[in-house]
Amino acid sequence: MAESNFVDYVKIYCRSGKGGRGSMHLHRAKYMPNGGPDGGDGGRGGHIYLRGNHNYWTLLHLRFERHVFAGHGGNGGKCCSHGADGEDRYIDVPPGTVAYNAETGEYLCDVKEDGQVVMLLKGGRGGLGNKQFCTATNQTPRYAQPGEPMQEMMVILELKLLADVGLVGFPNAGKSTLLSALSSARPKIANYPFTTLEPSLGIVAHRDGHSFVMADIPGIIEGAAEGRGLGLRFLRHIERNSLLLFMVPGDTEHISREYHILLDELRRFNPAMLDKHRVLAVTKCDLLDDELIDMLRAELPADVQVVFISAVTGQGLQELKDILWTELNSESNKIRAIGAEDTLVHRHREVQVLEADFADWTDDDLQEATDDDDLEEFDLDMLADDDE
Repeated sequence: MAESNFVDYVKIYCRSGKGGRGSMHLHRAKYMPNGGPDGGDGGRGGHIYLRGNHNYWTLLHLRFERHVFAGHGGNGGKCCSHGADGEDRYIDVPPGTVAYNAETGEYLCDVKEDGQVVMLLKGGRGGLGNKQFCTATNQTPRYAQPGEPMQEMMVILELKLLADVGLVGFPNAGKSTLLSALSSARPKIANYPFTTLEPSLGIVAHRDGHSFVMADIPGIIEGAAEGRGLGLRFLRHIERNSLLLFMVPGDTEHISREYHILLDELRRFNPAMLDKHRVLAVTKCDLLDDELIDMLRAELPADVQVVFISAVTGQGLQELKDILWTELNSESNKIRAIGAEDTLVHRHREVQVLEADFADWTDDDLQEATDDDDLEEFDLDMLADDDE
């Protein structure tokens, strides 16, 4: 994955801005011996936001920008001058990105649509100047508030692809072949396991100009929910799919058994995935005759629609597209509009898993986080006040 442009998992250091301190200043002007306090408030620190941007399809741009710093708020000045607010920082991510706290594994937020803005870290509030503390009984306050400190956090961003149909199957089940046969996508196809190392998306054309998006993920093996193989890392890409297409080769000894193994892996990864509609496709049927197909039908599970296909000869592909389109638009499986209430349940991540994923990630360059703008600016007004 290090040489691939498809980056769906990054770890970045974020730091909001600290609030500027309020000014403790007394007004001085000719012929005004009792000018009184006129210290202004400090500006707020800059916030850090996540912003959905459909022009991005991976997190590759964040691999080379691991530090995101918002601007600090300006200090208040004399004559009730308000300090400038710190510059906000926006992190553009593709829709479908989820943020986690890298140190605790806590789920933070989810960016689901283009243009959606979610606050990740809040900047510190600016301190009040001494003008704000002036009362009838305290007409010359000689104190002001400091600004609130900044917030910092190690954040992990995960991309979960947005697609209508997700392909689920063991390695060499024919998922990439089917995607290339139904769409213009050209994933790598070979006759060895784990040929697909990164998810692929394809737009499948249907009747009357209709179309839907199909996602191909690396093959799942038994125990993938516990971290075996490549399936665990990519299982999250089918969490947002409206429909799951299970694919089992026709030359498998027990088709029903393999189907239930795949179903169990999804249940162990996220039980909510069992609520999705499912279709079972028996692939490589060009190797089977009609008599053998009739024998297999009696052994297949009865709670799921089954279609026999061959991506090489085109057998059953039109029937498969009709079934997928009907399931996608059924009353019980209507696709929610983007922005509607999401039924996807986000779980907190285990810290041990996060540490293992980034075992080769070094943060030596985080020493750059302490730069010159962390030092307090020299306030000539406060020095002048102390001399009085």
